[in-house]
Amino acid sequence: MKKVLGLLFVVFLGIGLTGGISAQAKEKTSDKKNEVTIYLVRHGKTFFNTTGQVQGFADSPLTDKGIEQAKQVGNGLKKISFDLAYSSDLGRQRNTAKLILAQNKNKTPKISEHDGFKEWNYGGFEGKTNAEMWTPIFEANDLKFDEDWTDYDKLVNKLGDEGVADAIAESDSLKVAETYNDITKRGQAAMNKVVSDAKKKNAKTVLIVSSGSMIPTLLEMLIPGEYQGEAIDNCSVTTLKYKDNKYSVDKINDTQYEDKNKKLSIAAYRKIFVF
Repeated sequence: MKKVLGLLFVVFLGIGLTGGISAQAKEKTSDKKNEVTIYLVRHGKTFFNTTGQVQGFADSPLTDKGIEQAKQVGNGLKKISFDLAYSSDLGRQRNTAKLILAQNKNKTPKISEHDGFKEWNYGGFEGKTNAEMWTPIFEANDLKFDEDWTDYDKLVNKLGDEGVADAIAESDSLKVAETYNDITKRGQAAMNKVVSDAKKKNAKTVLIVSSGSMIPTLLEMLIPGEYQGEAIDNCSVTTLKYKDNKYSVDKINDTQYEDKNKKLSIAAYRKIFVF
């Protein structure tokens, strides 16, 4: 009798444990179902990036290097099945998104354009040299501007994203450069659109191509304090997770795809020339 009771106890215990494990597994699966991964990519290198000119709402074409960068990122992300894709109507963003999706092995979505992903509007500084716009702002904060942006993280840490944007707007003689409030208003509208679309279409992976100042603004807006003035390189990938109305950062300024191709190029070079 004791053996029978013991056997029944083991059986019931096993069922209970299995049920518990199954419930935990279902919960994890459910969590994963509700999670959206957002790949936030800066556009490839442009003509104005090469000449050191201010480029916000103004546009310039991707250089050969910029095109290659976009293809490399596309190749690195080729196995990811994107459910949604976004850029603005700026050619450098739109074309980067097209080049990335062209490398993909899955069925790709149509690119939706939203003004919220445009770069900051620099007003009267558009097309002028970076030094003309940035030097007075850096110097006013006891910092030095150079084309390597050596002190940029210090400027951001001192003024914050908001302070930097408002300093540019205040310096603009035409008074048409965007304030931080202008920028975040359209940025928030763009992200609200992404979340709304993701919920409607049960999307799990999203590609967004934006720009070097707008990406940090989106980060600060969505996850305050996460961005610490890091460089946002051309075609770098910043990865976010969205779940239960909250964002989290996975990676900022990930350049592994271009770096891998650089290493492969060196390896290929050695293979050809080393006997």
